[in-house]
Amino acid sequence: MMRWWLALLLAIAPAIAMAQVMGDPSPPRFADTAEETRFHALVSELRCVMCQNQSLADSNAQIARDLRREVLVLMRQGKSDREIQDYLVARYGEFVLYKPRIEASTWLLWFGPALLLLVGGFVVARVVHRHHGSSTVPPDDSQEW
Repeated sequence: MMRWWLALLLAIAPAIAMAQVMGDPSPPRFADTAEETRFHALVSELRCVMCQNQSLADSNAQIARDLRREVLVLMRQGKSDREIQDYLVARYGEFVLYKPRIEASTWLLWFGPALLLLVGGFVVARVVHRHHGSSTVPPDDSQEW
């Protein structure tokens, strides 16, 4: 009899261990329209760290709900948008921002595509220029067709 209970407990233990406490799924209540507008502008600029392809505003993941709640708490503490972004970047890295800041570590991200375009244009121009001058082929009368 005791082995049966032990087997049952061991069978459901992983499910219990992985269970998460659900946060309050209700939307936040805002003090005024200015707070609501600022909140929506801010969470639309931040990326969900779990979904990676959605903003905090669009994501339904639990961590996105938690982060939205945390953003609102930080706003109500008087933090600026920059301070809130800095806080989230410190916790989750630069990836949390949809528009990474222009810094030494992100230069390649910002200017790499333009640099590749310039190098590609230069290569194409050189190839076209080189082939344009040698496009006249002398007639070869020695071959029979």
